[in-house]
Amino acid sequence: MRKTWANSGLDLHLDLPTSRVRAGLESALRDAVRDGRLPPGSRLPPSRVLATDLGIARNSVADAYGQLVAEGWLTARTGSGTWVTQHRPRPQRAPAAVPEQAAPPRYDLRPGVPDLAAFPRRAWLAAARAALGAAPGHLLGYPDPRGLPPLRTALAGYLARARGVSVTADRIVVCAGFSHGLALICRVLRARGAAAVGVEHYGHRAHRRIAEAHGLRPLALPVDGHGAVPGDLGPAAAVVLTPAHQFPLGVTLAPRRRREVIEWAAAGAGLVIEDDYDGEFRYDRQPVGAMQALAPDHVVYAGTASKSLAPALRLGWLAVPAPLLDEVVTAKEATGAHASGLDQLTLAELLTSGGYDRQIRHARLAYRRRRDRLTAAVRRHAPWVEVTGIAAGLHALLQLPAGQSEDDVVASAAARGLAVEGLASYHAGGARHGPEQHGPEQHGPEQHGPEQHGPALVIGYGRPADHAFTTALARLSAVLAGLAGPDAPARPEAPAGAPAAAARGPGRGR
Repeated sequence: MRKTWANSGLDLHLDLPTSRVRAGLESALRDAVRDGRLPPGSRLPPSRVLATDLGIARNSVADAYGQLVAEGWLTARTGSGTWVTQHRPRPQRAPAAVPEQAAPPRYDLRPGVPDLAAFPRRAWLAAARAALGAAPGHLLGYPDPRGLPPLRTALAGYLARARGVSVTADRIVVCAGFSHGLALICRVLRARGAAAVGVEHYGHRAHRRIAEAHGLRPLALPVDGHGAVPGDLGPAAAVVLTPAHQFPLGVTLAPRRRREVIEWAAAGAGLVIEDDYDGEFRYDRQPVGAMQALAPDHVVYAGTASKSLAPALRLGWLAVPAPLLDEVVTAKEATGAHASGLDQLTLAELLTSGGYDRQIRHARLAYRRRRDRLTAAVRRHAPWVEVTGIAAGLHALLQLPAGQSEDDVVASAAARGLAVEGLASYHAGGARHGPEQHGPEQHGPEQHGPEQHGPALVIGYGRPADHAFTTALARLSAVLAGLAGPDAPARPEAPAGAPAAAARGPGRGR
């Protein structure tokens, strides 16, 4: 007869036989202790309560407790009840082996993650309290598949004000991060019969991976100092771009190329997916406005709280063209994936109260200081390394001496407990930069005019906590200083008062 504890205050499943109840209870309790379901120090229910829960005589429970106390499984404390002994016998069943995981690097300068220690915990908790205190009960039910109305309304106002996005609340779809949003769009494209999607030749690996997972062939577009080169998109039904701050090269898509992409989309009912992953973080001039405003009916704008707040929130949003909206909402309903309603209410409160703007301003100042420290350290310790793509975002490109192997530099950093990534790891063909490798790829996504930039590191200066950034920077400087001998030519020092390592090369003037 299978019983459960319902009112004892301790949920534990027990199997009791229909006969020999006391012996069965003893055996069930031993198994619970042995298996760890009753850990050391757990307080058992009073015999009267447990007897009522199990529907057996109280004497049976008291006798079972007494027997297990005598055996050492339990400890009876006068006036305090019965407890699982702190030093119980070793479990007879060995726990399942847990595969060993590599220890995280002590210092991490890989891109893609902000300073998690800078998450505004106090402001978030205050916003959560305010949001829950004011929220009507129906908002705590199953959410609208587009997202909760308060958040969509707040986002529409914020995106129009801060990023120049042309959208109304009814066309915003809240999703569980950018990857979820892109997956929804790819799902819709595939259902429409699309076969291919354009991606940047150097770009987010997730763009290619998500497209392929939905049956779309990635077509790699070259990227130069003016951003992605539209060229001939061929069979692509859509193109994914990072126009405000190209990842990972750090350049801005030139105005002429923006127009070319919009004209391509308008001429053939194509779709542009704008990944504005760090658009708020611009340092040396006003932020570049969203490309979406040029053609709201042909551009899906995608934003996220992963850089401004934290990736763990899994909050992102899409500004969806009206002709695509119903299909995106249907796709989202089909996946069953939704962002937490409580977190949506909290973010809405943070946006409307001004707390989100304060967090952005605070983070922008902190990251700009880190960027300046990075460029100054490289200029001081390794003047032969050029720093570009630094006008915005949370990462910079460090262009290494010609012929240098990225793998060797990454390995040298790892030997110092520092994690960095090479530019080649973001290449659509996955090729490695080294002394003998500078030609076109022979594999990977279909490419239009394949090209390779010289060896470089993509340094994420936003990731380390403040207390670790100084040491991480020192170790990076030591790695870079070893790339050339003492006679290596140095770049001229910037004039006094000039902006720190103003973005030369790919980043110049963008």
